[in-house]
Amino acid sequence: MARLLQWLPLVLLLTGRAAAAQQPQAPVREHRERQVVVPSSPNEPVPEVRVAARIATYFVFDAAIDRASVEVEGRATRFRLVDPGERTLYLELLEPPGEGERLIVRVRYKDGAAPASATFALVSHPTVVDTRVNVVRRPSTPEVQVLEAALAQCEAEGPSNLVLSGRLDMDGVRARPAEVAQLVQAGMRLSEGVGYRAGTWAVVAVRVHNLPGQQPWTAGEVRLTRADGTLVKVRSLRMDRPRLAPGEVGLVVAETEKPSWTSGEVFRLELREKGGGRHLVIGTVEL
Repeated sequence: MARLLQWLPLVLLLTGRAAAAQQPQAPVREHRERQVVVPSSPNEPVPEVRVAARIATYFVFDAAIDRASVEVEGRATRFRLVDPGERTLYLELLEPPGEGERLIVRVRYKDGAAPASATFALVSHPTVVDTRVNVVRRPSTPEVQVLEAALAQCEAEGPSNLVLSGRLDMDGVRARPAEVAQLVQAGMRLSEGVGYRAGTWAVVAVRVHNLPGQQPWTAGEVRLTRADGTLVKVRSLRMDRPRLAPGEVGLVVAETEKPSWTSGEVFRLELREKGGGRHLVIGTVEL
């Protein structure tokens, strides 16, 4: 009996190892980050996103989403967590989709631009799981990448760079709303405009909406005309995207030369299309 008790711990250890070896091991999945382009037509296939149980999938959108509009198939029973943010959606499944099963996720954008919503199909994959999905409504072309890099640099520099460069002085910055002459022109809706003036620079920002059914539109020129008919020199013209597709909203920003006019002067503001005939008379702006 004493000899049996002496060998008992070893027997239990070997038995436990054998049982563990017999249990099926969870598959090891490669975690991937990828970009998904939202289809612009309902006839295009729904993008598939590869998911797994208890592994979070993080969606990052290129525009603000309507958090209340998020629809997740099986949300109450199949998911441990569904957490929508301003531009994000965090999902974690308790039970993965079965073979051939697709769980549908729908999200609407806040800005109303086309496409107005994004739809995904969650599927299982034996070796891969998408842990981060960057959702865009248009492919990332080289032109878009250059523009995004320039905007990111401007954001990174921030107001401190204005001070260091000498472009922000004791005169500070003053902002005045633009007077919009007509809300809809040439298939474009003029949402708002603002004029900014500092001691060494002036900027005009105009938000425009290319209405659905129109041709794509690209900003080509901004004209600021003084009361005596002379034009103000514009140093740079930018839009927050290379062009406006039908239904999209864009922000056009123009920087002028150093102001040589009296503060508060009123200018006529026009926005002209690049290589086209859709010119917009915004109205007047005070700089």
